[in-house]
Amino acid sequence: MTKRTIIILASIAVLIIIFIVVFDIFEINEVESQKELSRQMFLSDTFPEEYKPYIDELKKKYPNWEFKALYTNLDWKYVIDNENIYGKNLVPKSYSDSWKNTKPGEYNVEIDSGWVDSSREAVEFAMDPRNFLNYIRVFQFEELSYNQYSNNTSSIEKILYGTEFYNRIVEYKNASGTNIVTDKKYSDLILSAAKTSKVSSFHLASRIKQEVGPFLSHSSISGTVDGFEGLYNFYNIGATSSSEPMGAIKNGLQYAKDGKGASEATKKKYLIPWNTKERAITGGGIFIGSSYINSGQDTIYLQKFHVYDTGSGELFWHQYMTNVLAPYSESKIIYTGYANSDMLDNPMSFVIPIYENMPDLPCTSPAISASDFSSDNTKVYANVETSLNVRCGPGTSYESLTTVQGGTQMTRIAKGKQKGELWDRVILENGLVRICISKLC
Repeated sequence: MTKRTIIILASIAVLIIIFIVVFDIFEINEVESQKELSRQMFLSDTFPEEYKPYIDELKKKYPNWEFKALYTNLDWKYVIDNENIYGKNLVPKSYSDSWKNTKPGEYNVEIDSGWVDSSREAVEFAMDPRNFLNYIRVFQFEELSYNQYSNNTSSIEKILYGTEFYNRIVEYKNASGTNIVTDKKYSDLILSAAKTSKVSSFHLASRIKQEVGPFLSHSSISGTVDGFEGLYNFYNIGATSSSEPMGAIKNGLQYAKDGKGASEATKKKYLIPWNTKERAITGGGIFIGSSYINSGQDTIYLQKFHVYDTGSGELFWHQYMTNVLAPYSESKIIYTGYANSDMLDNPMSFVIPIYENMPDLPCTSPAISASDFSSDNTKVYANVETSLNVRCGPGTSYESLTTVQGGTQMTRIAKGKQKGELWDRVILENGLVRICISKLC
């Protein structure tokens, strides 16, 4: 073989390799483009009439916020039927019976330690987006991609404030029980994980607070659980429910150990084993990004309620958590972090699911007793000299949705008959449905 022939063959080989690489990149980009196109087909700037009053109030308060309607094309009853399956949505056992499944044989059965199956009414309340279109709870609909302009360690620290992660140097124990002290803070690890995973650092910080609470002693991140020494799981990934003592924790730590039988490629992708806190925080962030956010489940709500997916197309199974109120709780953590960072006026994007054949009125919280109201259909006026807060529930602990001036007309659809302070359910002239203290005439 001549030298010229060898050079020609080598050149051809290089061209083939370049073609393969370019083709692979094109194929990957084509898949991503198809996913994005599929998503765009479901998104709209136009909301149904019953959503508009809530969106308008939010825009009035925060004009830089953007809202997109995600038309799922799913029937409301079909959605609730598929979510109201035993063990899929849980509430604390300490909750009142209105929150719990009371069927014989299923009532108060601990599916996970301290957690029981939720009632259908709890699922309906938690899934009705109209219940959470206020300036705090709307953060369960925030898009969760990483933003290099807003994500920074000082803002992360403000989210971590009040926990043992706040302004804290990271220490951890290895499998031998030796204590390792690093030169990084938790906020450093979270920001690095966000950059790597392309997931919002605020979401990762809030998710850690939601999953393991404020204390470093939580079993998922202590590194001291028998049989799982030196392993960490900050997001409780793989921590499936179990009636065994610490069953869910051990399931999560088993995932941290070996990915529960995952392939070598998968373990490499997620940095498993999670035998340092940095690997656990970053690897878990990559898991959340690739398993949820990059598949269209890019809000807390969509991670909890699997009603939209750009991947398999199968719904209702790929759900990050079982706590039916997790999005509700986590949204306040995120809001507080933004508020403490003076970031609420920044541009933000929210994706709100829309279902077919929804009830005319927002589904009521199981915490609000129907016996505390009597039906009404009366034109009334705000009987105050200055202004009246219209709230999400019957009490000042509920968020205010809007404020109306004295003399404003509204329709009272349910008259309060609670003990002590009275609260009425009303519809404002713009269609907003909520509750206000009974100062009406």
